[in-house]
Amino acid sequence: MTETRSGHATTLPIAKAITAGLRDAMRADDHVMLMGEDIGRLGGVFRVTDGLFDEFGALRVVDTPLGEAGIVGTAVGLAMRGYRPVVEIQFDGFVFPAFNQITTQVAKMHYRTGGRVTLPMVIRIPHGGGIGAVEHHSESPEALFAHTAGLRILAPASAQDAYWMTRQAIESEDPVIMLEPKKRYWIKGDVDPDHRPELSPWQARVLREGTDATLLAWGPSVPLALESAGAAEEDGTSLEVIDLRSLAPLDLPTVTDSVRRTGRLVIVHEAPVTGGLGGEIAARVAEECFYHLEAPVTRVGGYSTPYPPARTEHAYLPDLDRVLDAVDRVLQH
Repeated sequence: MTETRSGHATTLPIAKAITAGLRDAMRADDHVMLMGEDIGRLGGVFRVTDGLFDEFGALRVVDTPLGEAGIVGTAVGLAMRGYRPVVEIQFDGFVFPAFNQITTQVAKMHYRTGGRVTLPMVIRIPHGGGIGAVEHHSESPEALFAHTAGLRILAPASAQDAYWMTRQAIESEDPVIMLEPKKRYWIKGDVDPDHRPELSPWQARVLREGTDATLLAWGPSVPLALESAGAAEEDGTSLEVIDLRSLAPLDLPTVTDSVRRTGRLVIVHEAPVTGGLGGEIAARVAEECFYHLEAPVTRVGGYSTPYPPARTEHAYLPDLDRVLDAVDRVLQH
Protein backbone atom coordinates (compact mmCIF):
# COMPACT_ATOMS: atom_id res chain seq x y z
CA MET A 1 0.00 0.00 0.00
CA THR A 2 1.44 3.34 -1.07
CA GLU A 3 0.83 6.49 0.93
CA THR A 4 1.41 10.03 -0.20
CA ARG A 5 1.32 13.04 2.09
CA SER A 6 0.33 16.66 1.47
CA GLY A 7 0.53 18.91 4.53
CA HIS A 8 -1.36 17.15 7.30
CA ALA A 9 -3.38 15.01 4.86
CA THR A 10 -2.48 11.47 3.85
CA THR A 11 -3.68 9.85 0.63
CA LEU A 12 -5.15 6.46 1.46
CA PRO A 13 -7.48 3.90 -0.09
CA ILE A 14 -10.84 3.71 1.69
CA ALA A 15 -9.92 0.32 3.19
CA LYS A 16 -6.72 1.71 4.72
CA ALA A 17 -8.51 4.84 5.92
CA ILE A 18 -10.73 2.52 7.95
CA THR A 19 -7.61 0.71 9.19
CA ALA A 20 -6.16 4.05 10.29
CA GLY A 21 -9.41 4.94 12.04
CA LEU A 22 -9.44 1.64 13.91
CA ARG A 23 -5.77 1.97 14.87
CA ASP A 24 -6.14 5.52 16.18
CA ALA A 25 -9.29 4.62 18.12
CA MET A 26 -7.53 1.62 19.70
CA ARG A 27 -4.53 3.74 20.65
CA ALA A 28 -6.79 6.37 22.22
CA ASP A 29 -8.93 3.94 24.24
CA ASP A 30 -7.86 0.57 25.67
CA HIS A 31 -11.51 -0.50 25.80
CA VAL A 32 -11.76 -0.61 21.99
CA MET A 33 -11.37 -4.14 20.67
CA LEU A 34 -11.99 -5.90 17.35
CA MET A 35 -13.79 -9.19 16.69
CA GLY A 36 -14.41 -11.13 13.50
CA GLU A 37 -13.57 -14.02 11.24
CA ASP A 38 -9.93 -14.07 10.06
CA ILE A 39 -9.33 -10.47 11.17
CA GLY A 40 -6.22 -11.29 13.23
CA ARG A 41 -3.12 -12.70 11.59
CA LEU A 42 -4.77 -12.69 8.14
CA GLY A 43 -5.96 -9.09 8.49
CA GLY A 44 -9.46 -9.83 7.16
CA VAL A 45 -10.50 -10.89 3.67
CA PHE A 46 -10.21 -7.26 2.52
CA ARG A 47 -7.11 -6.67 4.70
CA VAL A 48 -8.84 -3.86 6.57
CA THR A 49 -7.44 -5.03 9.91
CA ASP A 50 -3.99 -5.83 8.53
CA GLY A 51 -1.24 -5.06 11.05
CA LEU A 52 -3.55 -4.47 14.01
CA PHE A 53 -3.05 -7.97 15.47
CA ASP A 54 0.71 -7.42 15.61
CA GLU A 55 0.31 -4.06 17.32
CA PHE A 56 -2.46 -4.81 19.80
CA GLY A 57 -2.35 -8.57 20.31
CA ALA A 58 -4.84 -11.42 20.42
CA LEU A 59 -6.84 -10.04 23.37
CA ARG A 60 -7.85 -6.92 21.44
CA VAL A 61 -7.95 -8.28 17.87
CA VAL A 62 -9.92 -11.48 18.30
CA ASP A 63 -10.25 -14.16 15.62
CA THR A 64 -13.69 -15.68 16.15
CA PRO A 65 -15.39 -18.89 15.06
CA LEU A 66 -17.57 -18.81 11.93
CA GLY A 67 -20.74 -17.83 13.74
CA GLU A 68 -22.12 -14.34 13.27
CA ALA A 69 -24.84 -14.71 15.92
CA GLY A 70 -22.22 -15.67 18.48
CA ILE A 71 -19.87 -12.86 17.43
CA VAL A 72 -22.53 -10.16 17.79
CA GLY A 73 -23.97 -11.72 20.95
CA THR A 74 -20.53 -11.73 22.57
CA ALA A 75 -20.04 -8.10 21.55
CA VAL A 76 -23.33 -7.21 23.27
CA GLY A 77 -22.04 -8.65 26.52
CA LEU A 78 -18.70 -6.89 26.16
CA ALA A 79 -20.38 -3.55 25.47
CA MET A 80 -22.55 -3.98 28.55
CA ARG A 81 -19.36 -4.52 30.59
CA GLY A 82 -17.71 -1.31 29.44
CA TYR A 83 -15.84 -2.35 26.31
CA ARG A 84 -16.28 -0.81 22.86
CA PRO A 85 -16.25 -3.80 20.53
CA VAL A 86 -15.99 -3.39 16.76
CA VAL A 87 -17.38 -6.41 14.94
CA GLU A 88 -16.50 -7.25 11.35
CA ILE A 89 -19.06 -9.15 9.30
CA GLN A 90 -16.97 -10.74 6.56
CA PHE A 91 -19.51 -10.13 3.76
CA ASP A 92 -22.88 -8.38 3.78
CA GLY A 93 -24.79 -11.58 3.02
CA PHE A 94 -23.30 -13.19 6.13
CA VAL A 95 -25.01 -10.72 8.47
CA PHE A 96 -28.35 -12.54 8.40
CA PRO A 97 -27.41 -15.24 10.95
CA ALA A 98 -26.86 -12.31 13.34
CA PHE A 99 -30.07 -10.53 12.38
CA ASN A 100 -31.88 -11.70 15.53
CA GLN A 101 -29.10 -10.46 17.80
CA ILE A 102 -28.91 -7.10 16.01
CA THR A 103 -32.64 -6.37 15.92
CA THR A 104 -33.75 -7.84 19.27
CA GLN A 105 -30.71 -7.20 21.47
CA VAL A 106 -28.38 -4.57 19.98
CA ALA A 107 -31.17 -2.24 18.88
CA LYS A 108 -33.36 -2.60 21.98
CA MET A 109 -31.08 -2.86 25.01
CA HIS A 110 -30.96 0.88 25.73
CA TYR A 111 -34.75 1.17 25.45
CA ARG A 112 -35.39 -2.05 27.36
CA THR A 113 -33.36 -0.86 30.35
CA GLY A 114 -34.91 2.58 30.46
CA GLY A 115 -31.64 4.17 29.38
CA ARG A 116 -29.57 2.57 32.15
CA VAL A 117 -27.53 0.37 29.76
CA THR A 118 -25.80 1.61 26.61
CA LEU A 119 -24.26 -0.52 23.87
CA PRO A 120 -21.33 1.42 22.39
CA MET A 121 -20.51 -1.08 19.67
CA VAL A 122 -19.88 -0.95 15.93
CA ILE A 123 -20.82 -3.56 13.33
CA ARG A 124 -18.75 -3.17 10.16
CA ILE A 125 -20.30 -4.66 7.01
CA PRO A 126 -18.67 -4.65 3.53
CA HIS A 127 -21.61 -3.45 1.47
CA GLY A 128 -22.96 -3.74 -2.07
CA GLY A 129 -21.99 -5.41 -5.32
CA GLY A 130 -19.61 -4.84 -8.17
CA ILE A 131 -16.80 -7.24 -7.18
CA GLY A 132 -17.85 -10.27 -9.22
CA ALA A 133 -18.51 -12.43 -6.18
CA VAL A 134 -20.64 -15.53 -5.68
CA GLU A 135 -24.01 -15.74 -3.94
CA HIS A 136 -24.36 -14.10 -0.48
CA HIS A 137 -21.38 -11.78 -1.08
CA SER A 138 -23.08 -8.76 -2.71
CA GLU A 139 -26.16 -7.81 -0.69
CA SER A 140 -27.55 -4.38 0.23
CA PRO A 141 -29.55 -4.96 3.43
CA GLU A 142 -29.66 -1.37 4.68
CA ALA A 143 -33.46 -1.09 4.63
CA LEU A 144 -33.81 -4.03 7.04
CA PHE A 145 -31.70 -2.26 9.63
CA ALA A 146 -32.92 1.28 8.93
CA HIS A 147 -36.43 -0.03 9.67
CA THR A 148 -35.28 -1.08 13.15
CA ALA A 149 -35.42 1.66 15.79
CA GLY A 150 -32.35 1.89 18.02
CA LEU A 151 -29.64 1.51 15.36
CA ARG A 152 -27.50 4.17 13.75
CA ILE A 153 -26.28 3.46 10.21
CA LEU A 154 -23.43 5.16 8.38
CA ALA A 155 -22.40 4.71 4.74
CA PRO A 156 -19.03 6.33 3.94
CA ALA A 157 -18.26 7.02 0.29
CA SER A 158 -14.82 8.64 0.58
CA ALA A 159 -11.56 7.96 2.39
CA GLN A 160 -12.01 11.02 4.61
CA ASP A 161 -15.47 9.90 5.66
CA ALA A 162 -14.27 6.31 6.10
CA TYR A 163 -11.62 7.43 8.59
CA TRP A 164 -13.70 9.86 10.59
CA MET A 165 -16.92 7.87 10.54
CA THR A 166 -14.95 4.93 11.95
CA ARG A 167 -13.65 7.12 14.77
CA GLN A 168 -17.02 8.74 15.44
CA ALA A 169 -18.93 5.46 15.31
CA ILE A 170 -16.61 3.98 17.94
CA GLU A 171 -17.06 7.08 20.12
CA SER A 172 -20.86 6.87 19.91
CA GLU A 173 -22.77 5.58 22.93
CA ASP A 174 -25.32 4.07 20.53
CA PRO A 175 -24.76 0.97 18.41
CA VAL A 176 -23.66 1.85 14.88
CA ILE A 177 -23.71 -0.19 11.69
CA MET A 178 -21.02 0.85 9.21
CA LEU A 179 -21.80 -0.05 5.60
CA GLU A 180 -18.47 0.04 3.77
CA PRO A 181 -18.51 0.21 -0.06
CA LYS A 182 -16.46 -2.88 -0.84
CA LYS A 183 -16.08 -2.23 -4.56
CA ARG A 184 -14.46 1.12 -3.68
CA TYR A 185 -12.16 -0.16 -0.93
CA TRP A 186 -9.06 0.60 -3.02
CA ILE A 187 -10.09 4.02 -4.35
CA LYS A 188 -7.79 6.62 -2.83
CA GLY A 189 -8.55 9.96 -1.27
CA ASP A 190 -7.11 12.50 1.16
CA VAL A 191 -7.47 11.83 4.88
CA ASP A 192 -6.69 14.44 7.52
CA PRO A 193 -6.62 12.71 10.92
CA ASP A 194 -5.69 15.92 12.73
CA HIS A 195 -8.83 17.92 12.03
CA ARG A 196 -12.23 16.58 13.02
CA PRO A 197 -14.81 17.51 10.37
CA GLU A 198 -17.27 20.24 11.26
CA LEU A 199 -20.09 18.25 9.65
CA SER A 200 -21.65 15.65 11.94
CA PRO A 201 -21.53 12.06 10.61
CA TRP A 202 -25.31 12.04 10.87
CA GLN A 203 -25.64 14.84 8.31
CA ALA A 204 -25.87 14.60 4.53
CA ARG A 205 -23.39 16.50 2.37
CA VAL A 206 -24.05 18.44 -0.84
CA LEU A 207 -21.21 17.34 -3.13
CA ARG A 208 -22.23 19.35 -6.17
CA GLU A 209 -24.67 22.22 -6.50
CA GLY A 210 -27.28 22.28 -9.23
CA THR A 211 -30.61 23.81 -10.22
CA ASP A 212 -32.59 21.39 -12.41
CA ALA A 213 -32.90 18.26 -10.24
CA THR A 214 -31.44 16.64 -7.13
CA LEU A 215 -29.56 13.33 -7.24
CA LEU A 216 -29.45 11.57 -3.87
CA ALA A 217 -27.17 8.57 -3.27
CA TRP A 218 -25.13 6.87 -0.58
CA GLY A 219 -22.17 4.54 -0.25
CA PRO A 220 -21.19 2.77 -3.47
CA SER A 221 -23.71 4.77 -5.55
CA VAL A 222 -22.22 8.19 -4.81
CA PRO A 223 -19.55 8.05 -7.56
CA LEU A 224 -22.25 7.06 -10.05
CA ALA A 225 -24.32 10.08 -9.04
CA LEU A 226 -21.35 12.39 -9.55
CA GLU A 227 -20.56 10.77 -12.91
CA SER A 228 -24.20 11.24 -13.96
CA ALA A 229 -24.13 14.90 -12.98
CA GLY A 230 -21.00 15.41 -15.06
CA ALA A 231 -22.55 13.71 -18.08
CA ALA A 232 -25.79 15.67 -17.71
CA GLU A 233 -23.87 18.94 -17.59
CA GLU A 234 -22.59 18.25 -21.09
CA ASP A 235 -26.22 18.40 -22.24
CA GLY A 236 -26.93 21.58 -20.34
CA THR A 237 -28.62 19.97 -17.31
CA SER A 238 -27.58 21.11 -13.84
CA LEU A 239 -27.87 18.35 -11.21
CA GLU A 240 -27.34 18.79 -7.49
CA VAL A 241 -25.68 15.73 -5.91
CA ILE A 242 -26.17 14.83 -2.25
CA ASP A 243 -24.31 12.10 -0.37
CA LEU A 244 -26.79 10.97 2.29
CA ARG A 245 -23.97 9.52 4.50
CA SER A 246 -26.25 8.63 7.43
CA LEU A 247 -29.08 6.17 6.71
CA ALA A 248 -30.36 6.25 10.29
CA PRO A 249 -31.04 8.87 11.40
CA LEU A 250 -31.94 10.48 8.09
CA ASP A 251 -30.91 14.06 7.47
CA LEU A 252 -34.11 15.02 5.68
CA PRO A 253 -33.67 18.81 6.02
CA THR A 254 -30.63 18.82 3.73
CA VAL A 255 -32.55 16.77 1.16
CA THR A 256 -35.79 18.77 1.34
CA ASP A 257 -33.95 22.10 1.16
CA SER A 258 -32.40 20.93 -2.09
CA VAL A 259 -35.65 19.59 -3.52
CA ARG A 260 -37.47 22.83 -2.75
CA ARG A 261 -34.89 24.59 -4.93
CA THR A 262 -34.67 22.09 -7.80
CA GLY A 263 -38.26 20.77 -7.79
CA ARG A 264 -37.16 17.23 -8.72
CA LEU A 265 -35.53 14.27 -6.96
CA VAL A 266 -33.90 11.09 -8.28
CA ILE A 267 -32.76 8.58 -5.64
CA VAL A 268 -30.03 6.08 -6.57
CA HIS A 269 -29.14 2.97 -4.55
CA GLU A 270 -27.96 -0.58 -5.26
CA ALA A 271 -30.59 -2.30 -3.10
CA PRO A 272 -33.85 -3.42 -4.73
CA VAL A 273 -36.28 -0.55 -5.24
CA THR A 274 -39.14 -2.61 -3.75
CA GLY A 275 -39.20 -1.90 -0.02
CA GLY A 276 -35.91 -0.02 -0.26
CA LEU A 277 -34.83 2.96 1.81
CA GLY A 278 -35.39 5.15 -1.23
CA GLY A 279 -39.13 4.55 -0.88
CA GLU A 280 -39.14 5.96 2.67
CA ILE A 281 -37.18 9.00 1.54
CA ALA A 282 -39.52 9.51 -1.42
CA ALA A 283 -42.56 9.42 0.86
CA ARG A 284 -41.06 11.89 3.32
CA VAL A 285 -40.03 14.26 0.54
CA ALA A 286 -43.51 14.06 -1.01
CA GLU A 287 -45.05 14.94 2.37
CA GLU A 288 -42.78 17.91 3.02
CA CYS A 289 -42.21 19.22 -0.52
CA PHE A 290 -45.52 18.45 -2.22
CA TYR A 291 -46.10 21.97 -3.52
CA HIS A 292 -42.50 22.33 -4.70
CA LEU A 293 -42.29 19.12 -6.72
CA GLU A 294 -42.41 19.50 -10.49
CA ALA A 295 -42.34 15.72 -11.05
CA PRO A 296 -42.82 12.50 -9.07
CA VAL A 297 -39.82 11.40 -7.01
CA THR A 298 -38.04 8.72 -9.05
CA ARG A 299 -35.90 5.81 -7.82
CA VAL A 300 -33.15 3.93 -9.60
CA GLY A 301 -32.00 0.73 -7.92
CA GLY A 302 -31.73 -3.02 -8.03
CA TYR A 303 -34.51 -5.22 -9.33
CA SER A 304 -36.86 -7.41 -7.28
CA THR A 305 -34.80 -10.53 -7.80
CA PRO A 306 -32.08 -12.29 -5.81
CA TYR A 307 -28.68 -10.82 -6.56
CA PRO A 308 -27.58 -12.29 -9.90
CA PRO A 309 -24.46 -14.30 -10.81
CA ALA A 310 -21.29 -12.28 -11.23
CA ARG A 311 -21.38 -12.28 -15.03
CA THR A 312 -24.76 -10.54 -15.09
CA GLU A 313 -24.48 -8.18 -12.11
CA HIS A 314 -23.75 -5.30 -14.52
CA ALA A 315 -27.35 -5.60 -15.74
CA TYR A 316 -28.68 -5.51 -12.18
CA LEU A 317 -26.77 -2.59 -10.70
CA PRO A 318 -27.74 1.00 -11.55
CA ASP A 319 -25.55 2.50 -14.24
CA LEU A 320 -25.08 5.79 -16.04
CA ASP A 321 -27.75 5.11 -18.68
CA ARG A 322 -30.40 4.20 -16.10
CA VAL A 323 -29.70 7.26 -13.98
CA LEU A 324 -29.73 9.65 -16.95
CA ASP A 325 -32.95 8.06 -18.20
CA ALA A 326 -34.53 8.77 -14.81
CA VAL A 327 -33.28 12.36 -14.97
CA ASP A 328 -34.77 12.77 -18.44
CA ARG A 329 -38.12 11.45 -17.21
CA VAL A 330 -38.37 13.85 -14.28
CA LEU A 331 -37.34 16.78 -16.48
CA GLN A 332 -40.07 15.97 -19.01
CA HIS A 333 -42.86 16.55 -16.48
